[in-house]
Amino acid sequence: MATTKKAAPKTAKKATVVKDASELRTDLAAKQQDLLEAKRNHAGGELVNPRVLRSTRKEIARLHTQIRASELKESK
Repeated sequence: MATTKKAAPKTAKKATVVKDASELRTDLAAKQQDLLEAKRNHAGGELVNPRVLRSTRKEIARLHTQIRASELKESK
């Protein structure tokens, strides 16, 4: 029988650069614009890789999470 490797437990990545809320908001606006452009390209049949839509949505969600965490940290 073949041996199987056990997956290592996932750990959070350490941030190399810490951004404040205003920088995160500018990144968020840029990602939302990228998503809008990708949706237009997908509707027009020009988008080569439709997985870009999913990854961009996930990046937007991560940015929302980071912004919310920084707001909660500031309020304490």
